[in-house]
Amino acid sequence: MDLFIGIAAAVFLLILSVVKNIYLVYPLILIDLIFIGIFLRRGFKLKYLLSQAFKGGKKAFVVLQIFVLIGAITAVWMSSGTVPAIVFYGMRLLNPYIFIFSCFVLSAFVSMLIGTSFGTASTIGIALIIMARSGGISPELAAGAIISGALYGDRCSPMSSSANLVATLTGTDLFRNIKNMFKTAWLATLITLGIYMIFSVFNPLNTSDSTIVFHIAKTFRTDLLVLLPAFIIIILSFFRVNVKLSMLVSIVAGFLISIFFQGYSFFEVLEFSVGGFFLEKDNPLFKIISGGGILSMLKVALIVFFSSTITGLFEGTDAFSFIDKYMERVKTRSGTLFSTIIVSIVSAVFGCTQVMAIILTEQIVKKTYKKKNLDSYELAVDIENTAVVLSPLIPWNIAGLVPATTLGVTSGFIPFAFYLLVLPVVYYLNLWKKDRNIA
Repeated sequence: MDLFIGIAAAVFLLILSVVKNIYLVYPLILIDLIFIGIFLRRGFKLKYLLSQAFKGGKKAFVVLQIFVLIGAITAVWMSSGTVPAIVFYGMRLLNPYIFIFSCFVLSAFVSMLIGTSFGTASTIGIALIIMARSGGISPELAAGAIISGALYGDRCSPMSSSANLVATLTGTDLFRNIKNMFKTAWLATLITLGIYMIFSVFNPLNTSDSTIVFHIAKTFRTDLLVLLPAFIIIILSFFRVNVKLSMLVSIVAGFLISIFFQGYSFFEVLEFSVGGFFLEKDNPLFKIISGGGILSMLKVALIVFFSSTITGLFEGTDAFSFIDKYMERVKTRSGTLFSTIIVSIVSAVFGCTQVMAIILTEQIVKKTYKKKNLDSYELAVDIENTAVVLSPLIPWNIAGLVPATTLGVTSGFIPFAFYLLVLPVVYYLNLWKKDRNIA
């Protein structure tokens, strides 16, 4: 009972922080204290609990590398003119009546190449969101399409760390998993494309006002050379170069273009990469093309650390073992998936990262899948269709929080992330239909 009270209190604090716009680190620290108190009452030693919390927190250090790269590449792509040039050409070339549709498709294409939703949001996503804002499109609507597309590749690209993690945890072949993922997602993808096409028709991009194009051409050089950092990401991805290395090479290229082509000094570009890119205040693009920088990711990094300490406490105390007993009572295949959906949501809520949602979900449900004679490939595709895509829908989970922060939007993007919403529902209904046919 005490654990359920603690969970209820934790959910209340997290929801309150989102509603009241309170920095997430504060409720996360309170949640840490709540669960430490609960586990002390259950007989665990304080020293052990603190060590488990820190053990969980240490796992966050791994993702800090990608945060540094995301912050730097966002700012450098702006100073080099890469983002402004993509906006410049995009405003001229993209059909305004399929803009939202294009946000999803282009983001899905890039994420399939580089395998990371964070990298997708901080590159093509930035350009698309700038176009949306300047063209009178709701930033939340555009961000929903961008993040949906970003998670498309994050789920099933051979380059994806989450796809590789699921394959490793379940002991399955990555490419067979990818085949299963496409097989179970084709209908959801078509539905998503249809929805975004409808939204595109009723929310066309306003290109009649070419002011932003004029000011970009006046402020930046937009020769094709400035697109080199973007081409580097695409080309290296074709050769399956590690995405971190690809981003680093792209940053170096953007750094050189910023200095020798856009006219910034070495120290100015270095300052941009750390503190974010900003134009002069009297420049009309000041509020449109700005942001990024390593420091912009610091607050998110602290959220990841403290959320990981909570996960460490759960892992060290086997807090969710009772769920396994409940799942054993479920008789149908669709019922097992439904239970996995619930587990993945709980894991995403308390894990606060996609990685921890995947790990916790796999740890909690794997025994049940074995007992029900469901093979590892079924477990793998179930995790991909639940924990991987549902994590970004939790407002404080960094799977959605980081891309949203990068795009400069709030959790208001969630109702428009249709691919993430549709896929689990369609997958569940398909299994439910099969269960009905068997019965």
